[in-house]
Order: sequence, then structure tokens, then C-alpha cells
Amino acid sequence: MSSSVPAGGPDECAFCGIASGELPRQIRYKDDDLIAFRNALDWAPIMYLVAPIEHMSQAEFWRSPLFSRAAGLAVELGEADAPGGFRIVSNFGTDAMQSQPHGHLHVLGGAHLGLYMDFEGKSEFLLRLYGSERHDPLTFRKRHP
Repeated sequence: MSSSVPAGGPDECAFCGIASGELPRQIRYKDDDLIAFRNALDWAPIMYLVAPIEHMSQAEFWRSPLFSRAAGLAVELGEADAPGGFRIVSNFGTDAMQSQPHGHLHVLGGAHLGLYMDFEGKSEFLLRLYGSERHDPLTFRKRHP
């Protein structure tokens, strides 16, 4: 199974650009160590990303002393902005569809999310991502050689 992480470092990282203010994004929270901002995707009414200001990988972020603060912030944002319920999600590597090399948590909510998150255009998104004419969930879930 692939465990690779998207390539990139601080010089080519969108989240570093957002944290520094070079890339525009709606900021929900920011301090010296953490930033929470609205995701560019809009699959759910609430889609925040909680990330360290300092560039670090997903694994480094989860192992850092900063992670517990980030997790607490994610819970606070979820409780405040999605009182009916929310998810906190984190993806590791390309098989989990991690698209940014900068460690982060997703806070999702504001609507019924179902068993697994669904969104308008999901089929088209998967077709574009995997380049096939038909998406087969069983094939998608198989381990890679």
C-alpha cells in the first residue's frame, strides 16, 4: 500500500502561503502557532482546515506537542459552528487523498454528513481524479501492489 506524502516543502506549500498571508483565504482563527481557515472546497457548509503555522508533515504534526492544541481548537470550532454535529478528519498519504504536504486537520459539519461524506459532483470528482470512465468502489478500496 502506498504511504507516500505529496511532494513539497515550505517554499511550494499553499498552506504556508495562507499562514503568511500571501494567499488569500477566510481565516477563522490565528495565533502564533496555529491557523484555522475555510477550505477552498465547499462540499459541506463547514469545511475548516486547522494547521500549524510552521511547515511540518502530517506525521510530524500529529507527533508534535502542538497537536493537542490543534485538536482542541478543531473541537471548539466544530462545537461553535456546527452544533448539530461535526467530523474531524486527517488524511495521511496519497492513498488517503492527502493533497497538501503541510500537516492539518479537517473540521467538517453544518449538515448531515451521512455514513461517509458525500457531495454534489462526487462522481465527477472521482472520475477526474482517477481518470476512468466509471468509478468502481471495490477496485478503489483494494490495496496497491
